[in-house]
Amino acid sequence: MGIIGRITSDLRLMLQRPPRQQFAAICYRTKKKTGDLEVLLITSRDTGRWVIPKGWHMPGKQPHAIAEREAFEEAGIKGKATVEPIGYFTYMKKMRGGHKVATRVQVHALEVKSLMKDFPEKGTRRLEWVSCEEAAARVDEPELKSLFADFAEMSQPAPPAVKKAALRG
Repeated sequence: MGIIGRITSDLRLMLQRPPRQQFAAICYRTKKKTGDLEVLLITSRDTGRWVIPKGWHMPGKQPHAIAEREAFEEAGIKGKATVEPIGYFTYMKKMRGGHKVATRVQVHALEVKSLMKDFPEKGTRRLEWVSCEEAAARVDEPELKSLFADFAEMSQPAPPAVKKAALRG
């Protein structure tokens, strides 16, 4: 790389904004009859891609509370999100003017308590309950795919031998 290339690269790095921050929820429930884990996917309003509920920072609100609010507004989900995030992913968020900005998404697990019939974005998105494997296949972001795989693994009950070992300490 020549001197001009290095200067251009350095200048680009100096002027680059840090990623924007969003907060999201992997909404989950267990099927009553089978005990199978299901997660919620929704479509984005602009492109129809499969995503999870997410939104921007809200002054005075904790990240897990933002995830809970977005789950309600976008999908009618009422539930409790974990205070600690279960992971992160990044993507390029398309803004109103058409430009894209790097966005880091902090993800919280949200256990679904109820589904509301009426919610702010009803009718603007499709909602589907799927397995973690299906969710990973449908989303575009590689890190979100990995989060679904990790979430499925975390949600598996430990085999009896592992439980006994953990109890013995």
